[in-house]
Amino acid sequence: MKYDLEFYTLKKAAQGLRFIAFGWAVGADDKPAEYLLLVNGQPVHAEFKRVRRSNVCEINGLSFSAAECGFFSDTLLDGNIRSLRLIARGNNETQELLHLSDERLKNKVSDTGIVYKTESYTKDNASKMAMVTGWAASLDHHRLSFHIIDESGNEIDSTLRLSAKHDLLRNGLIEKEELLSGFTVYFPFEQNQSYWLQIEDGSGIEKECIESFYIEPPRGRNILSRAKTIIRNVNLENVRKFYSYSRSDGLMKTIRRTLQYQGLGNIDYNKWFLRNRVTEQEIEEQKNTQFSYAPTFSFIVPTYNTKEHFFREMADTVLAQTYPNWELCIADGSDEDHPCRQLIKEYAAKDSRIKYTFLNENYGISGNTNKALELAGGEYTALYDHDDFVEPDALFEIVKALQEKNYDVIYTDEDKFNDRKKVYDDPNLKSDWNPDLFTSHNYITHLFVAKTDLIRRVGGLRSEYDGSQDYDLIFRCIENANGVLHIPKILYHWRMHVSSTAGNPESKMYCYYAGQKAIQGHFDRTGIEATVELAPKPYYGCYKTTYATTGNPLVSVIIPNCENKDVLETCVNSLLNVNTYANIEILIVENNSRSDEIFSYYQKLESEHENIHVIRWDQEGFNYSAINNFGAAHAKGEYLLLLNNDTEVISPDAISRMLGVCMREDVGIVGAKLLYADNTVQHAGVVIGFEGYAGHVFNGTDEDSSGFMMRAKLNCDYSAVTAACLMTKKSIYTQVEGLDETFRVAANDVDYCLKVRQTGHLVVYCADALFHHFESKTRGYENTFEKRKRFDDEVRHFQEKWMNYLIEGDPYYNPNFEVEYGPYILR
Repeated sequence: MKYDLEFYTLKKAAQGLRFIAFGWAVGADDKPAEYLLLVNGQPVHAEFKRVRRSNVCEINGLSFSAAECGFFSDTLLDGNIRSLRLIARGNNETQELLHLSDERLKNKVSDTGIVYKTESYTKDNASKMAMVTGWAASLDHHRLSFHIIDESGNEIDSTLRLSAKHDLLRNGLIEKEELLSGFTVYFPFEQNQSYWLQIEDGSGIEKECIESFYIEPPRGRNILSRAKTIIRNVNLENVRKFYSYSRSDGLMKTIRRTLQYQGLGNIDYNKWFLRNRVTEQEIEEQKNTQFSYAPTFSFIVPTYNTKEHFFREMADTVLAQTYPNWELCIADGSDEDHPCRQLIKEYAAKDSRIKYTFLNENYGISGNTNKALELAGGEYTALYDHDDFVEPDALFEIVKALQEKNYDVIYTDEDKFNDRKKVYDDPNLKSDWNPDLFTSHNYITHLFVAKTDLIRRVGGLRSEYDGSQDYDLIFRCIENANGVLHIPKILYHWRMHVSSTAGNPESKMYCYYAGQKAIQGHFDRTGIEATVELAPKPYYGCYKTTYATTGNPLVSVIIPNCENKDVLETCVNSLLNVNTYANIEILIVENNSRSDEIFSYYQKLESEHENIHVIRWDQEGFNYSAINNFGAAHAKGEYLLLLNNDTEVISPDAISRMLGVCMREDVGIVGAKLLYADNTVQHAGVVIGFEGYAGHVFNGTDEDSSGFMMRAKLNCDYSAVTAACLMTKKSIYTQVEGLDETFRVAANDVDYCLKVRQTGHLVVYCADALFHHFESKTRGYENTFEKRKRFDDEVRHFQEKWMNYLIEGDPYYNPNFEVEYGPYILR
């Protein structure tokens, strides 16, 4: 038997003891264990909640049948307790997980309401900084405080960072409002000194020596893990991609990109999916669930000479739905003697919910789908391809989500099914509704569901868009919808085979031109002046949009600066000589410089350029928010570009591209793609939640790396972008009162983005606006205790202000990627 009792505690209760424990155990047959709790040698009633533990299965090489191997128990034990045993049982095996008696039992009993676990203690000899990590929660829901105590009993100055712990939430140990239960405490240490972690909740104290948790810092990168990931992803499709990238980008750049590939966190996706899909027990529970709102769904399927095993799997997975209110509407354009027609009759005879019509001619994909739509009698219609298949809980998950609001449009996550290898691959774990990503490529695809009357009202599918007819339809439906709901679960499988677009992107080039036409049609209907281009090979299916900058409004570029003449000169020269958007004014906000060199440079700039102005912010200390607000107050432009002095324009049209996006009515902020000096990515969007705050995604990858689902290379919406290069409407800047000056150095840009999002405006990452960012040359990094403390204090302030956002999760980041593990990593 494999097992791990990861945590347990005994707390004094009014009568007896409260026993809390969680961990996992599986038998030799890879089936989850059952558990028995013995008190004084006798079995007692105890609830053991099953918990899905996909990460345990991955680490220990367990099959998907072990997915629910985790357990959680919170049990009140009555009476005089002299001994306690916890036993796991499975496959004719028993394993004692815990045995406490006599003094050992007494020593484990605590009378505080604090539950916690210290996980690691590390030291950095270079900076003389130590770090202790773990998690803690209050059973009484009190606020916790953390302290470091030395051998003499003195408190050491320390700084605290809280972070999310979704595993505790899944177990049931904490409530959703207590998600930020992970802790990281930093403090300056002395050699040969021992330290204690002390946690207080106002009514009790827990104290523990942390020396036993010390681990050596890791040395180097995990080359073996990276190699395993690359080997696992060797297949015909990826070999084709490697060859294509090599021809366009060169062999060395392609090899570097391959080595940077992070995939989904070095995980085998097929195994991950099998461990995380709906279980047999959940299927039975779903079948017995009754909903107050129970609409009927019409799957519409155009069939044409469909292979038998494709058809059977397509139809069988509809028949297997745990939610019963559906109908399968088939319009068949097959040859009259094709066996598909007999198959349709066979299935229709089995279930009256299957409707069909045999077409007297082939009307094409759109025409045939419209014929299927004519059969639809459900309140909602789902687009369904004849060679794909769905999960048994697809409709159940949709109906469950519709109980709160009857959305007009719904879409789910999906993956591809490799028909040759019979494995699931290439998951599309999607963002919530993301307009700019959708005009960059059809990230929604499947499963797409909309109100039937809405689909009919917008005119159904249109043959002139064949190949991307669903893309065109989705645009028109969303333009007229009351809202768009995303369900972040893999519920649809797009089959990859020789003739499918999924398996061979170049097999149907007309599809991509139809997609370009669909996007252009959307812009034309909605009155947005823009031009759409098809991205070149190997990025077929992706699109680049250039938005008009009608009237060429004035952009005020605000650059805070202290000393660093050479750094500033690089930035200004690029604005004057590389940038091609002419109507700009440059406002340099001078703050606390002393050298003659920088003031001579200021004088030179102002004398030679009428559109460059130096304004003096003469307050003591550095306050990035106040400095930019001061600059904005002097700006004459309709648009502001907040720009760090350690940046440099790379693409000549960067500012005009950002401006074109920012001029849209629905946009409040636009960020750029920022590269380090070595042309690796410094910024390509910000996700809320990493380390209890926020973090850049795709950081450190190659300039041409596509990132997960192409998001590093395509315009898309995020919750935030960095203010190192941030364009915004001055009217909105004024409306939300600019940057919050209580955030002196950190978190001010993310806070500003969230304030703007509250006004209903989008924050857009503009992938084609390229700048260098020679990060923190002026101010340095957070590499001292004082800087770390200041940063963590501002993060704590951010957490207090935006706790609801942190708890609910970033809508532009799929929740299957838990923020504890870093960007785009599955566990």
